[in-house]
Amino acid sequence: MKNLSETVSEVTMQENVVHESLPQIPVATSVTCCFVLAVLYVGSLYIWSTKHNRDHPTTVKRRFASVSMVMLAAPFFVYFFSSPELLSRVPFPKLLGLRLEGLWQAVVIPYALTVLLFLGPIFVNMQNESVRSYFDLDYWKGSFGSIIWVRNHVMAPLSEEFVFRACMMPLILQSFSPPVAVFITPLFFGVAHLHHIAERLSLGVNLSSALLIGLFQFIYTTLFGFYSAFLFARTGHVVAPILVHAFCNHMGLPDLQDLWQQDLWRRVVAIVLYLAGFVGWIFLVPLATDPSIYDNTLYWNA
Repeated sequence: MKNLSETVSEVTMQENVVHESLPQIPVATSVTCCFVLAVLYVGSLYIWSTKHNRDHPTTVKRRFASVSMVMLAAPFFVYFFSSPELLSRVPFPKLLGLRLEGLWQAVVIPYALTVLLFLGPIFVNMQNESVRSYFDLDYWKGSFGSIIWVRNHVMAPLSEEFVFRACMMPLILQSFSPPVAVFITPLFFGVAHLHHIAERLSLGVNLSSALLIGLFQFIYTTLFGFYSAFLFARTGHVVAPILVHAFCNHMGLPDLQDLWQQDLWRRVVAIVLYLAGFVGWIFLVPLATDPSIYDNTLYWNA
């Protein structure tokens, strides 16, 4: 015969299972919503008639305005197409990854994890003395005064992660398991960047080069999308992918040419740090993103 403590324990476990399992919505609903959101986001960049390129201040400011409208509209998709049961039991901001529980962990740990991944490139940058500029007040004044810098480091990470992660993932996660959802939403993110092919063609880049660059960018953005979606699902915070996105935009792709221009010993140290950073990142990803660290019982219960 079971004692009282065992009975209470079983009831608690059952309640936790009920609380942690997400109600389901049809796959067609979640996928269609994500497709529409992706089209709205990319389409908002081209609603303006302009003769200027994407880096012209006028173009950038107009795109700021249009993607801001998409950011305002995107949560309505989550609200109107999510399961009524889920909306009744979970605060709506929490569905979007906006919550206080585990916030400082979501700010610090994924960012530090990503810094580890870029250990090699950071070392190379230090040899070029570019790191010193980060301690120069004029550098930051100039950066925040540059609309291109603000676009790449603030507006793009904020708008893209909010739409493609905070508003798509809650829908996809109501139709698929977390690991599957992590591999679905980045496809929308990668395809959404193919519009750069048309922009390069308008600048006079030949078709084959534009397609090759576009394919590479699709692969790169999709791979980053996997990581970003994984961070959102594991931490339950949208701030984690936003900060990581900003950092990755700042670092860019590793400059291998710069690496081979280093002295022999620096080159050897850099290669070791490249490998150590990658291996360390692979090893620490599951540990550093343990949902229990972030008090996340909503999206990842595996």
